[in-house]
Amino acid sequence: MKLSRQIPLNALRVFEAVSRLMSFTRAGEELGMTQTAVSYQVKLLEGVLGELLFRRLPRRIELTEAGERLKPKVSEAFALLDEAMSAARTAADELLVINTTPTFAAHWLARRIGNFQLGDPHIAVRLITDTTVMDFNRDPGDVAIRAGRGGKGEWPGLVTHHIMDLDFAPMLSPSLLEWVKPLDSPRDLLKCKLIDPGDPWWRRWFDAAGIPDADLEGRPRNLFGSQALEASSAIAGHGVAILTPAFYREELANGRLIMPFDLVASDGSAYWMVYPENRRSQPKIRAFRDWLLKDIEAHPL
Repeated sequence: MKLSRQIPLNALRVFEAVSRLMSFTRAGEELGMTQTAVSYQVKLLEGVLGELLFRRLPRRIELTEAGERLKPKVSEAFALLDEAMSAARTAADELLVINTTPTFAAHWLARRIGNFQLGDPHIAVRLITDTTVMDFNRDPGDVAIRAGRGGKGEWPGLVTHHIMDLDFAPMLSPSLLEWVKPLDSPRDLLKCKLIDPGDPWWRRWFDAAGIPDADLEGRPRNLFGSQALEASSAIAGHGVAILTPAFYREELANGRLIMPFDLVASDGSAYWMVYPENRRSQPKIRAFRDWLLKDIEAHPL
């Protein structure tokens, strides 16, 4: 059997306190133990070592020779353990892992996270991009940003904060518009190549445009997995993508993308910041939450 499995760590902790305070009573008070429990742990350690560690004298105790040899090493060992635990806690407190969707990371968070770090320079940030449902007991991340309806029961056991509503509209490049024009009505989009026509947003948008009979079946699909990649394909002129305007204001402003119709639709979903209830009071999470909600309020998406 390995020696590490035989070491009675609790008894060693008790020995360290007694040898430092030279009192069974004061050691018990410090450790939250009764004097009887302290005495039992010391006797347990003496039994393991086969040596007496203390001489019990009237009104006082003394370390034996074996106790004198053991004391400095045990004190040093627990000091190292305390230092290691403190360093681990500090590292955890100073690194915030944000698990977010690729589109939100690329088109909003990455562009603004520097402002958060200016206010809290001691917190390092790591971004992980993913679109799957997150399990906080298994997946890396202190907080997550996900799209959903945020209804009761959707994320049980998690604190949720609304970030922005998700709306959408068709967008295409100027070169593609020049090729397919005129686009006089929303129905004219059906003569274009649609990037991922199986995306439910397309059906929702055409319904809102008064075209419930839009033929979206049988069209070739591109399953890119994120708005960011669909937007890149649209900018390259490969088709019409259905995107969230708030994420592409810069591209719309500089003409890299064009929104041919003013109609913007929604399916009731939104982006939410979520984290477990038991992390509510962590300073790094409170700091990020407060900054994010304040920034969103000051600069609505």
